[in-house]
Amino acid sequence: MPQRCLVGLIGAGIGASLSPALHERAADRAGLRLLYQLIDITGLGAAPSEVGDLLRAARRLGFHGLNITHPCKQEVVRHLDDLSPGAAELRAVNTVVFRDGRATGHNTDRAGFAEGFVRGLPGARLGEVVQLGAGGAGHAVAYAISGLGAGRLTVVDPDPGRAESLAAALRGHGRPARGATPDRLGELLAHADGLINASPVGMAAHPGLPLPAELLHPGLWVTDIIYSPPRTALLRAAAALGCRTLNGGGMVVHQAAAAFELFTGHRPDVAAMAADFRALSAHG
Repeated sequence: MPQRCLVGLIGAGIGASLSPALHERAADRAGLRLLYQLIDITGLGAAPSEVGDLLRAARRLGFHGLNITHPCKQEVVRHLDDLSPGAAELRAVNTVVFRDGRATGHNTDRAGFAEGFVRGLPGARLGEVVQLGAGGAGHAVAYAISGLGAGRLTVVDPDPGRAESLAAALRGHGRPARGATPDRLGELLAHADGLINASPVGMAAHPGLPLPAELLHPGLWVTDIIYSPPRTALLRAAAALGCRTLNGGGMVVHQAAAAFELFTGHRPDVAAMAADFRALSAHG
């Protein structure tokens, strides 16, 4: 790692992100000098399609890498020189490393979600799982939950083509999956074991419920990949019914730890990062 490491995050509505603090605290513990900068396309008045320009500018300004979040995880792919095998499979990138004159895309969301889920909802039934959202994060989460043994995953998205495209990609890897539109959520959830929200609805920048609360029932476990706020409207509604719930804290910690290692070459103290996340969330 260079003596000074400049990294950042490109996304929309990311003012509440805990990524700067998580990465900078991890660097301090490791005796490294790291600065993590937020690049909010909302504040810049930029469109997701301009992520390539931001990527090139960051590279020119001496950044060593970038995290990428909603809504740029898929858009950024065409602006990169190389993709890791995992990112190539998902066609979604959340971490870009600039090294040896090349920009390489990685995806740490998939393993981050899987690790957070296993730790946070041990023993959860995976026979029938419904997932909301088929965007960049949705791709990583769908592959992760399928890899954990989901009997069948139903991907629900307002864009039926996007939902079916993700489901078809999963089927191509031997994972049982199907696409569906939101009008079918009632029948799908009535027979489901669990619900994953991989859409942006519920974030501080996109408040609200991603589905009608009356479709939830106590037999579901419910997880949201959102961590800010830590208890989204969806998780509050589910907990009120007695559902097992899980927020995106575990996912963000484990994906951040993997990204930190890609940026710096140093494996961080993951337990300490998890403690940082809890402390930061409590004061957020």
